[in-house]
Amino acid sequence: MTDTRGQQPPYEAYGSQQQAAGPYHPPQAYPQPGDGGGQGRPVGGVGAAGTTAVRRPRTGARTTPRTRKARLRVAKADPWSVMKVSFLLSIALGVCTVVAAAVLWMVMDAMGVFSTVGGTISEATGSNEGNGFDLQSFLSLPRVLMFTAVIAVIDVVLATALSTLGAFIYNLSAGFVGGVELTLAEDE
Repeated sequence: MTDTRGQQPPYEAYGSQQQAAGPYHPPQAYPQPGDGGGQGRPVGGVGAAGTTAVRRPRTGARTTPRTRKARLRVAKADPWSVMKVSFLLSIALGVCTVVAAAVLWMVMDAMGVFSTVGGTISEATGSNEGNGFDLQSFLSLPRVLMFTAVIAVIDVVLATALSTLGAFIYNLSAGFVGGVELTLAEDE
């Protein structure tokens, strides 16, 4: 094979040329004042008088760090993942509802709210002889917890179905208008 690059200096000459001229100085981005706009300046960044050019910042340059921002678009919401997440969140909400109802019932029973309200209802209706309405037996803890559990199960089913339907509707509308645009900024 023939070398088409022409005559090349020997390998040893590459390192000796630069060291003979002095240390390496990268070219400067800004011309040195009085340099004529960078025309005729020797390679290596050394000026006519032998001084090294110093890069000076531009006037009005920012000294505070710049906050990076990114504009993103939510183009599609996967209905399957929306259904899974909403199912788990609604189960957690249902458990919290049952626990909150039990705690609230215990606090109200300890304060005597049910007996006081039951006595007031008995006096108002005139049924003091025992055949009237008994609020404490009607609002017993098992009955309240059963009612709360039924409401929590209905909430789980409805929240999961509605959020999945919402994901389908969002995907349809995002196809027409492009989706929701978000601007995210980096904290410093």
